[in-house]
Amino acid sequence: MRIPVNAVRSPSDVVGLVRGVFYGWWLVGIAVVLLTLMAVSVFQGLGTFLVALQTEFGWSRTVLSGAFSLSRAQGAVIGPIEGWLIDKVGNRRMILFGYLLMAFGFLMFSQVGNNAFWNIGIFRLESGVWQFYVAFITISLGSGVGGWLALMSLMNNWFVRQRSLAIATSMSGIHLGGLLVPVLALGIELHGFRWTTFGIAIFLGALILPVYTVLRDKPEDIGQLPDGERPGTRRSQERGSEAGATQASSSASGDDEQEFTAMQALRTRAFWILTIVHMSSSVSIVTLALHLAPKLTDMGMSLSGAGTIVLIYTILALPTQFVAGWLADKMPKPPLIFFFILLQGIAIMLIAVTDEIFMALIFAVLYGIGFGGRIPLLTSIRGEYFGRKAFATIMGISQMPNNICMIFAPLFAGFMFDTTGTYFIPFAFFGLLNVLGAFLMLTVKRPQVQETNPTPAPQAAD
Repeated sequence: MRIPVNAVRSPSDVVGLVRGVFYGWWLVGIAVVLLTLMAVSVFQGLGTFLVALQTEFGWSRTVLSGAFSLSRAQGAVIGPIEGWLIDKVGNRRMILFGYLLMAFGFLMFSQVGNNAFWNIGIFRLESGVWQFYVAFITISLGSGVGGWLALMSLMNNWFVRQRSLAIATSMSGIHLGGLLVPVLALGIELHGFRWTTFGIAIFLGALILPVYTVLRDKPEDIGQLPDGERPGTRRSQERGSEAGATQASSSASGDDEQEFTAMQALRTRAFWILTIVHMSSSVSIVTLALHLAPKLTDMGMSLSGAGTIVLIYTILALPTQFVAGWLADKMPKPPLIFFFILLQGIAIMLIAVTDEIFMALIFAVLYGIGFGGRIPLLTSIRGEYFGRKAFATIMGISQMPNNICMIFAPLFAGFMFDTTGTYFIPFAFFGLLNVLGAFLMLTVKRPQVQETNPTPAPQAAD
């Protein structure tokens, strides 16, 4: 849909007018770039930074891993607040604040060990470990308030019929970030972690300012409708007052999409089923991110061979994500989510029982497909079931138990290995958890908003 000439009020409107492309797809492209940068620098590249810090300072892996656990604890505590702020302040402002905060965190990261930087005014922090903790928690906080959740909320606002495809495309940045980890590692090898993190800080700060000028919270801000539809084609256009805002546009299934408040969502069975399913499938991903490489090397693979397994499932996850998003806009989501989580669970159980390198390759194929397809659908189904109005708040609350479990799941796997000398028990447990979550997904039903004071229907005249 083209933007009317009389609606042009900003550079973003000009782009849409000149190109004739629904502006939401331009925002998808921006989300891909932002998530790629966040993934490579904050999540996928974490192990690279840990190696660099261990080499530089000789800190133990337990000490370094503590920063990750603290960041997950922080996410569990303030996740609902982050979601509420995104819904109240707007995605655009929170993305700006979050990426500036990440930039400042990387600036602090570049000065870990430089006491002159950390002893300014009344601020005194002599311990290099605590300097790293403060820097990493600042980065994590920035990624929380302005990263994945804010960007997914933005996609949820701009798309309804093509929501799953838009979210899946945006999330491709997570996998693209993984593919750029070797570039990050090369930068650290050539220039050291200080100059690398300083460069990341400058780049993030310089990039987010022009990006902020073209972001828009929702299509109505520039006179458009979700998916770029023209007026008169949607079942529910007039949102009117706050009371009328509960009636939203038609979904991919053809039903009217309802708008839930956070409290209304919490009272639904669907919210808790989706929360449990998400948790059952996410804790294993975090655990494998930390313990898969040791498991593979225990099987006799080299470290580079273990990296190849990770590369295989990452490459497979990328196209699967697009296919899953496209399919989810054409058919019901629960059976699709069941399939992908079941596949992920089978893959994890397979790697739990095998010591054969060939079976590790089969694991990579199954896990890549399951992992790639699961991620966008568990996000887009929240938008389909609960609407756009309080999406970030609902997601933030739903992520809280997820973040709590992420604190302990990798520690449980490490403890069981230290106790038994094998990863069989934790990997088999997480694989079974995925399978149970997959079957639980088949029981979810689309919720209905419960009216507090429903208006009685008029009585027919006798």
